[in-house]
Amino acid sequence: MSDPTAWRLRTFGPGDLGMIGARQAILYADEWGWGQPLEALIYEIAGNFLRDFKPGREQCWVADRDGQMLGGVFLCEEDADTARLRLLYVEPEARGLGVGSALVRQCSEFAREAGYKRIVLWTHAVLDRARKIYAAEGYTVTSTEVQTEFGKEEISEHWLLEL
Repeated sequence: MSDPTAWRLRTFGPGDLGMIGARQAILYADEWGWGQPLEALIYEIAGNFLRDFKPGREQCWVADRDGQMLGGVFLCEEDADTARLRLLYVEPEARGLGVGSALVRQCSEFAREAGYKRIVLWTHAVLDRARKIYAAEGYTVTSTEVQTEFGKEEISEHWLLEL
């Protein structure tokens, strides 16, 4: 039996984007009650990423343990100077292993190498674990608003990391 704490980051392969979308939709529905509007947004983001993928400017990473996906994240081009971190997620059994931090750090390293000046992201105030990871990486909240797109009132936040 392999070490349950041993995992690695890899770039995406066939089927990974669909798996990330499915797991996020399931987890957010179970944990926060967010349903079809969020799921539609997730698949729109993943579909656009795959269709318009820009090698060297964009990437998706998967945390993997013996072929089992433990989490994932996308880094997408927003404009010439700005990347957008999207769809960060970590499986419940992998939380606390440093997977989320490693995925976010990988985005920062890639963005610097790609020549971006900043990374932006959009999240929700209830996502405490993700918010702690973003803050530890050096992101700051630039604005907040109340939104109801996912079926109930939530505070959404926009974050920025200057590279």
